[in-house]
Amino acid sequence: MTGDLFQKIASIIADSEAILIGAGAGMGVDSGLPDFRGNEGFWRAYPPFRELGLSFVDLANPFWFERDPNRAWGFYGHRLNLYRETRPHEGFEILRQWCKQRDHFVFTSNVDGHFQKAGFDDDRIVECHGSIGHLQCKGPCHRSIWRNRETTIVDEGTMLAQGELPRCPNCESVARPNILMFGDHGWISSRTAEQEIRYREFIQRNLNKRLVVLEFGAGSAVPTVRFECERMRPMLIRVNPREADVPDQQSIGVSSGALEFVKNVDRIL
Repeated sequence: MTGDLFQKIASIIADSEAILIGAGAGMGVDSGLPDFRGNEGFWRAYPPFRELGLSFVDLANPFWFERDPNRAWGFYGHRLNLYRETRPHEGFEILRQWCKQRDHFVFTSNVDGHFQKAGFDDDRIVECHGSIGHLQCKGPCHRSIWRNRETTIVDEGTMLAQGELPRCPNCESVARPNILMFGDHGWISSRTAEQEIRYREFIQRNLNKRLVVLEFGAGSAVPTVRFECERMRPMLIRVNPREADVPDQQSIGVSSGALEFVKNVDRIL
């Protein structure tokens, strides 16, 4: 990436009246979170699942909460513990400083809660696939969503949860994360739907303003964020070390990790 392109992007951001941040799984890699791209990436992070021949797609399925809840909570409990223990990288704080000066919103497929953890206002975030920090009944027997304040112990040798699992306070069956999984007909979407109402209000009030879309680490395998950011262009800046291709000549694609990009642009800003 040339200095001239850095300068151009810095000028676009400086001149903007509003910022939309789109974030996929690649946003968290610089924080030390594992890269689940492809089965090999997933199995490097979770060797026991390689032995069982289970991929990320296989495990991110609600039927495990019925068939083998200890396996289900071994997978999601380990991820929850990892997200709780990991500190968001400094790029989050730099972005937050950029956003303090103008209207902004975050649209993310990440379920880790790291934008909130980094200090972004919860009312300015859409978690389009839900949140691992919130629970719902696996049935569900009712439509409530509640914070997960429980601790799940996971045996990393087997990736099975140990001890008591989170329970629904109404029917006392095993609870599950309020995450949209593959083949999921039981996800309660009301929390995300409320976020989307605020997001649409943000879009509406910025229709005729200088809105810049900054997309980080959103791949084409699960393209929810990618599609939303393309829909919101004309000024799309796509930052992705492997899939930086853009849909038109006005958009800018940058082959870079999120942290490297943000730090380099911030030096100019």
